[in-house]
Amino acid sequence: MNLSLAQGLVNDLDPRSFSMRFTLRQLSYFVAAGEVGGVTLASERINISQPSISAAISQLESEFGLQLFVRHHAQGLSLTPAGQRLMHAAKALLLQAEELHGIADEVAKSVSGPLHVGSFRTFAPMLIPELCKAFLAQYPAVKLRVSEDDEAALIAKLRHAEINLALTYAIHLTDDISFEPLAELPTYILLAADDPFAGRNSIELSDLAERPFILLDMPLSKEYFLSLFMTQGLTPNTVASSEYPETVRSFVACGFGYSLMTSRPMNMHAVNGKKLAYVRLGGNHPPMVLGIASLKGLRKTRATECFEDHCRALISTGELPGMLPWR
Repeated sequence: MNLSLAQGLVNDLDPRSFSMRFTLRQLSYFVAAGEVGGVTLASERINISQPSISAAISQLESEFGLQLFVRHHAQGLSLTPAGQRLMHAAKALLLQAEELHGIADEVAKSVSGPLHVGSFRTFAPMLIPELCKAFLAQYPAVKLRVSEDDEAALIAKLRHAEINLALTYAIHLTDDISFEPLAELPTYILLAADDPFAGRNSIELSDLAERPFILLDMPLSKEYFLSLFMTQGLTPNTVASSEYPETVRSFVACGFGYSLMTSRPMNMHAVNGKKLAYVRLGGNHPPMVLGIASLKGLRKTRATECFEDHCRALISTGELPGMLPWR
């Protein structure tokens, strides 16, 4: 008997309009008493107090306007004809409830369904494709979507539950955001490959301060890069800016100026085909920390948890998909 049939049967028993003013627990107590023919035996069978079972039966009788049992003094209970019909409907309803729990458990344990991942824009083209391909090979039932944005926008999307998690840097995190660090990335001076400084092992900002500077003009990233100058009492000679990392790389590759980047791709060419050079920024500058950001208190799906495990396995300071290792 399905749920609609069970509901229809209850409506047949009570001509008043049907409303769910009873609980599955009450129905289970009623069924237990009806199967053994008494409150005392039912209490022993399901380990529930006799008053609780008696109260559940009384509440059901009051709700449906029916007498469900004939009470026999010292001889237990016997179902009335209405009680027998309700017993069949109640059993069907309880069976469906058990099946519903089974389906919920199966869904909770399976790795499937939607997963929306946010990624910081500068390293998304390098990191995300390889990371996602390997994840979907292992969990093909997941419906994965990726959003690329700046740090501030990713945090806003986490707060509005538009993304399940974000791969980003630990910049200006607030108390409502949980962050798990995965890798440290140093800052590099980005130069054209034929720049006289391109062959150096490291470069101090003071060596470049008067040269043309190309700024990656993204929220929070911009503030971070400018702070590197401010801490040394320097002012960059900014001649161009862009919110798009590939535009900045193309400017630099053309010899327009230098820039600062924390992500170092395996491909040393800008999109305009010109070659680039990445040289470590000299001095005592703390590295950027890449990790997993999520909204505190938001219950994670199995797909989210598995993607986080996947990131932990593939991302570390010495090894990042699509990027050259720290040197």
